[in-house]
Amino acid sequence: MMQIEYKVNEAVSVEQFRSLLDRSTLAERRPVDDAACLEGMLKHGSLTVSAWCADTLVGIARSVTDFNYACYLSDLAVDSNFQKSGTGRKLLSMTQEQLGPQCKLILIAAPAANSYYEHLGFENNTRCWVLDRDVCIAE
Repeated sequence: MMQIEYKVNEAVSVEQFRSLLDRSTLAERRPVDDAACLEGMLKHGSLTVSAWCADTLVGIARSVTDFNYACYLSDLAVDSNFQKSGTGRKLLSMTQEQLGPQCKLILIAAPAANSYYEHLGFENNTRCWVLDRDVCIAE
């Protein structure tokens, strides 16, 4: 396997991001056909740790965080050809290194990824709630 270089807050283009999502398992749960949404996801994230093999994006951990209390890991995507190589673990570890000592790493896992996160030491929390944008807040 070729050498992987990890970078913090390196610029990632919409096409590089979309291509990685397609080469990972996240494309089915992300708006890969909506370039404007993908651009906003990249532009407004607080922290991005990326993995590169030469000039090809092979992994990304994209987060929204205050760096002190909570870090929501929005995306962890690794090219299927690089999975099970420690790339995802390294992306998570480098994300954690950017955070303050009390900052929790929080994510919503795809059902198939539950055992992966548990294996890394994440604790399952059943208190997550999700409200789709087109649902009005109840009065």
